[in-house]
Amino acid sequence: MSSVENLRKQAKLYVRWHRERRHTVAAIIWDVLPGFANLTDGEVLDHPFRLADAQALVARRAGYESWRALKQGQPRMTDESRADYPSQPILLNIEPTVFVTDFQRSLAFYVDQLGFKIGFTYGEPPFYGQVVRDAALLDLRLVHQPVVDRSRDPDLLSASIWVSHAKQLFVELQARGASFHQALRREPWHGQGQGGFIVRDPDGNLISFGGRTD
Repeated sequence: MSSVENLRKQAKLYVRWHRERRHTVAAIIWDVLPGFANLTDGEVLDHPFRLADAQALVARRAGYESWRALKQGQPRMTDESRADYPSQPILLNIEPTVFVTDFQRSLAFYVDQLGFKIGFTYGEPPFYGQVVRDAALLDLRLVHQPVVDRSRDPDLLSASIWVSHAKQLFVELQARGASFHQALRREPWHGQGQGGFIVRDPDGNLISFGGRTD
């Protein structure tokens, strides 16, 4: 199989990942394609992303100005013509891994009670996957053992998520029937007009949400 054909398959994979709303591919898109540079991850995933866009992405990552230049074997872009990279590496996002003992049960909890969407699942039957809500990503990993020992620290968190308005989300999750480890309240480390709450998943994982409350 030719290298161009392999790159064409890679472009189709990017289109599928965009359709599946994988935030990891959103970061690649806005980092490489000038037309997406000023968009957030969520805006990138809401924006139409065609095969031609994906092919342009593959070409630019390979050092070519366009997909046509790649196919024709034209010279790669010079250092002067490439988009400048930051002088220091930039951390783009973080994906906490939450360990679970019943994958389907946990998937249903995060979707139905916390309002996430399924980013992807892997395995047959699935043992690994990702749930996404706006810019928040959580990876779920099946394990065959107790997921956390809280005998000495009953408030040990598995993940902490910042939200634009914590009170609004708390009311929403109450209506969804979520199980709370701690109701909405203001802690000493919260700023004025801020607060947080903690939900408990079926395995006892504690997920903290914090943000504005006024």
